[in-house]
Amino acid sequence: MGEPAGIGGEIALKAWRRRGEGIPAFAIIDDPARLEALARTLGLDVPVRAIAAASDAASVFATALPVLAQRLRAPVVPGRPSAATAPSVIAAIERAARLALAGEAAAIVTNPIQKKPLYDAGFAHPGHTEFLGALAELEAPPAMMLAAEELRVVPVTIHLPLAEVPKALSTAEIVRIGMIAAAALGRDFGIARPRLAVAGLNPHAGEAGALGTEDAAIVAPAVAQLRAAGIDATGPLAADTMFHAAARARYDAALCMYHDQALIPIKTLAFDRAVNVTLGLPFIRTSPDHGTALDIAGKGVASPDSLVAALKLAAAMAAHRRTANAPRA
Repeated sequence: MGEPAGIGGEIALKAWRRRGEGIPAFAIIDDPARLEALARTLGLDVPVRAIAAASDAASVFATALPVLAQRLRAPVVPGRPSAATAPSVIAAIERAARLALAGEAAAIVTNPIQKKPLYDAGFAHPGHTEFLGALAELEAPPAMMLAAEELRVVPVTIHLPLAEVPKALSTAEIVRIGMIAAAALGRDFGIARPRLAVAGLNPHAGEAGALGTEDAAIVAPAVAQLRAAGIDATGPLAADTMFHAAARARYDAALCMYHDQALIPIKTLAFDRAVNVTLGLPFIRTSPDHGTALDIAGKGVASPDSLVAALKLAAAMAAHRRTANAPRA
């Protein structure tokens, strides 16, 4: 569902209209009446059909958008989030996780949420990722990957002020995130021997200590530990030379030390096509790499491109995971 006052419903309707482009069959957990009204308002010819179980989606998908009904408790005004709808948003996430954990859904693709209404309603998690980790009863937090055809990036630290990043970095955490990334590249992306490029924290990866000691003291030992564990990791590398085409051909994912070091290059290369992937969960979860876009909600101009990419990547990851988990003869 995502934030009902945002563009999630609109891009889901538009994604279904592109079902002939290799999009896998999907069901949306949402309020059928809301989606029908939204389709009428936007002039989108999308039949909506409530289904009883996720397994019904495949037989319905060719002729109608399958919906697992999650009724909203309050009216929705585009562009105006309300804490009154937060319980339905939270319930939709919980329901998706239960379906995935039970093997009734091959993957979860989440529409963007608006966090403040959830917090106002008592939501105790920073966002989707942490909530899904709690629902999966993980002992350690999952990791985030942004993925596109041109580049995959995995930040070690995410939503922190830049001044806090050096204090938050540790060799152990870099190794933990690197191990999660390498395992996911093998299991979910079908890469037999994943290659990780590990970015340095400082300019020129510290310039032999002249521009900071963290790269030698924290990052380099992490790279050594990853290599000792059998992972093809290189670094610490100067981030300013890691993302041109020839450099990207030498690795499968870039392990970055902070948010913008990872997100600026991928959003420059693939702004409308990048997909947010949560690594380390027992199920597959992707999402569009954009927010709720409240400023354009209800206007009919939202692009479904990132959601389409998220749906396609989720299907490809599910296929790789089935192959990886298949019994060997």
